[in-house]
Amino acid sequence: MVETSPAVLLKHLFRISHLMAGQLDFRSAIQSVATEIAQILPHDHLDVCILRLNGQFHTAYESGIETDWGKQPHAPIANSPIRALLLGEVDHILTKDACIDPQFQFAGGFYKPIHDHSLRARIHVPMMVHGEVIGAFSASMQRAGAYDAEDVRIARYIADLLSPYFFALRAAEQAQHSAIIEAAARAREEGLRLGALKLTEALESERQRIGMDLHDQTLADLTRLARHLERLPHDSAAPAEAFDPVIRGLHRCMQDLRQIIEQAKPSVLQLFGFAHAVEHYLDRAIRDSGQRIDWTLNDESHGAFDALEPAISVALYRIAQEAINNAVIHAEAGRITVQLTAAPAQISLAVSDDGCGIAKKRTRIGSGIDNMKTRARLISARCTLTAGIGGAGTSASIVLPLAAARQEVAE
Repeated sequence: MVETSPAVLLKHLFRISHLMAGQLDFRSAIQSVATEIAQILPHDHLDVCILRLNGQFHTAYESGIETDWGKQPHAPIANSPIRALLLGEVDHILTKDACIDPQFQFAGGFYKPIHDHSLRARIHVPMMVHGEVIGAFSASMQRAGAYDAEDVRIARYIADLLSPYFFALRAAEQAQHSAIIEAAARAREEGLRLGALKLTEALESERQRIGMDLHDQTLADLTRLARHLERLPHDSAAPAEAFDPVIRGLHRCMQDLRQIIEQAKPSVLQLFGFAHAVEHYLDRAIRDSGQRIDWTLNDESHGAFDALEPAISVALYRIAQEAINNAVIHAEAGRITVQLTAAPAQISLAVSDDGCGIAKKRTRIGSGIDNMKTRARLISARCTLTAGIGGAGTSASIVLPLAAARQEVAE
């Protein structure tokens, strides 16, 4: 206990108030006034613990001895050694020796710092604003019995002085947090809007491509076959072999239509699963290109891709198709590897090649990369491009957090 006259006490309280002005965060605030507080309330350890707005957690900001209390940003009030004070059940706590005081020791209580640092004499008083407990002001000495009722009175003065400042800091922190959440939500909404717009443009382009394929290829073939068939009835002596070109043409048209339909709707994906569908597409893309490209598909996902909702699975399949097309058509690669992996919190798909690299390919496949990133963003996945096999070429990696996948489904 320090003997102080009312005038001296008032002078120190004014100085504490002056030091608090302009402080912008909790830790610097308590540390800025600790020396001045020591003039009227000696201490080895000082802390202010502030309740979070949900009322279930608190955060301690310390000066002097640093303890594990200050290392827990959101500590449960239920485990606090001063929970009775924080819950408003008592109006102060004063102990001569907290190391042996049973009120600080209970099942689940986090009182280890008391023993680690011999914080024996302790004072705890509530910090209140508008009749509501917003936290606690605490002072500790390693010497047992160092505090008495007069020190409790002084601690109350200090707590009453600090409370509005810390209340304002908490309100500012909450406002900043709300602003960040709102900004993130707006950015996500705008990103989804732009992503949907780009995807719509890509789908319209795909629709036009399909229409051109049907017009320039399939319809032209069918028109030629129809004219051939129109001539045959006028030739009564037409041998059976005359129908062979028509039959071959029809088979070719059917094959072309199957390819167009498969590109529009990935039936293999629904019938045989994600890994088999990607493997089938990779094999066919390389075979149709006429290039000599070695390929490997490593599936370490344990069926995680097949457990996804169909919309997300199809989106990932489309991304895989785009990445495979980029590697086969533009990479000038000798090897392509597809890797499917799963972890408890996420799944990932990577298409890697040992080709010419993204810098050389960018001018030709920019829209393809944009489509991949757009599709990834719309399902809350991350799409990144890095060096490929052996440091050469390109690796397109798509990582989907499973929590995001569940959220997309819920929405």
